[in-house]
Amino acid sequence: MSFKEKILITEEINRQAADYLKKDFIVDTRKDIAGTELVKCIRDYSALIIKNATKVDEEVIKNAENLKVIAKAGAGTENIDVRSATRKGIYVVNSVSSNLVSASELTIALIMACAKKINIASKSASSGKSTDRTKLKGMEIEGKTLGIVGLGKIGYLVAKKAFALGMEVYAFDPYVLDDKFWQLGIKRKDNLEELFRVSDIISVHLPKTKDTTGVIDKKLFDCMKDEAIIVSLSKRDIINEDDLFDSVKEKKIAAAAIDFSEAEYAKGSKLSELEEVILTPHLSGSTLDAQEKTALEISRHVRNVLNGEIPGNAINLPLFNQEMIDMSYPFYELCNNLGSIFAQFFEKELESVEIIYNGRVAQLKTEFLTTVILSKILEIKTNERVNIVNARMICEEKKLKIKETKDTVTRDFMNLIKIKGSNDNYSMALSGTITGIKNVPRFISIDKFEIDMVPSRYMAFLRYKDIPGQIGRIGTAFGKLGVNIAAMHVGRKVVSGEALMGLNLDCEVTNDMLAEFKELSGFKDIKIINL
Repeated sequence: MSFKEKILITEEINRQAADYLKKDFIVDTRKDIAGTELVKCIRDYSALIIKNATKVDEEVIKNAENLKVIAKAGAGTENIDVRSATRKGIYVVNSVSSNLVSASELTIALIMACAKKINIASKSASSGKSTDRTKLKGMEIEGKTLGIVGLGKIGYLVAKKAFALGMEVYAFDPYVLDDKFWQLGIKRKDNLEELFRVSDIISVHLPKTKDTTGVIDKKLFDCMKDEAIIVSLSKRDIINEDDLFDSVKEKKIAAAAIDFSEAEYAKGSKLSELEEVILTPHLSGSTLDAQEKTALEISRHVRNVLNGEIPGNAINLPLFNQEMIDMSYPFYELCNNLGSIFAQFFEKELESVEIIYNGRVAQLKTEFLTTVILSKILEIKTNERVNIVNARMICEEKKLKIKETKDTVTRDFMNLIKIKGSNDNYSMALSGTITGIKNVPRFISIDKFEIDMVPSRYMAFLRYKDIPGQIGRIGTAFGKLGVNIAAMHVGRKVVSGEALMGLNLDCEVTNDMLAEFKELSGFKDIKIINL
């Protein structure tokens, strides 16, 4: 009976998503579990699926011996100790794209509600009392200027919808290239003051960071046109709430709408005192369509991780995206093999590693490949669980010096990747390439020896003096041990000089077999490598 990995779901998600995972995994849904109970049981699970209520802190992660991925069905990761998860090599993923349409539609809905005074009008009609009609005078959207703060995926969809409504769109986002503004037909503003000054309506779509916390404040509100509107689906702390309260109360801002997350909404807000302000409890993800998409997206991420794939949108892989991973993937197996063989050869303490990319591979963003190599080296040279999630962090802790060198020119191969490692007293180098339409890894050189060799699960490397009869002695000794040699590769500099032999073997050579081989053959300088 084959082993099935276990997944724990601690909150309500779409049933289709759970059924999708049950085809290949054991899925436990325990909506009552939290705190110490979660700490006790988490060691049994390979994946954890949560929403906003479950807190995954350092204590939970410390006990998560088998956990490979924490998946949040929703945006944000405030309830996850991402650093502790990263240190332990656990992927953290969320559903960043599943509610994009829903969020952009809510933005437009809130803009319309503010512009047409829907909030005030509804209260007036419900009260059954006559209302001062001047309070209900709104604005037409067509022909007005929308200013978008943060031109990410949601901001982009909001811009498209605004164009369809006949609006002029400006945006501020220092991380988006001019070409994208031009392609979308959006006019760029180089600072927030300019954007707030020209806009009739402001729509905020910023992630919460140290730099964005409190960035929307009185100084910007004072720049706005009279009777302007501001709408935000960002985290609560992005906007200075006291300054917004004062600006609305003083009639500087005509109306505002904020979609809080559920936890934020529960804390209350003095903005609720103002009839010109609309507050919603995280409606951006509260459609059946968005919730279904969120659950299915998260389920696919979990399934992919448990099947050994790399999630391109992991929160704790900020250096990588799916495009970079896909472009680099032809070299993935080669880099895994290079890192593993290098670490097994380099038995001494490693102080610095240089990774050199030559040829077409040097045109890629190689951070992913470098991290793959480092993760394999550290996996073998430490007693910790190391993968691409925590490899860079462990390098920093161990003060391992890392250097990348690139050169698009290469003499003999279209692509060449070389690892050079050293400490004060020792250094070695290993290089390889890929060949054919299947991108087959090949080792090209080990130290000073050129050796053309396809790696295999079991290998042996011997250094010896190149004189007649050596190959026969090696083959005879392995034959007596019942070890079949599948392929043999020899590299040497000069005739009768030192040589390096690489052997592809059909079975593993144990420590006892290695000792017997040395006794039978007389060869002492032999290294057994297993991939």
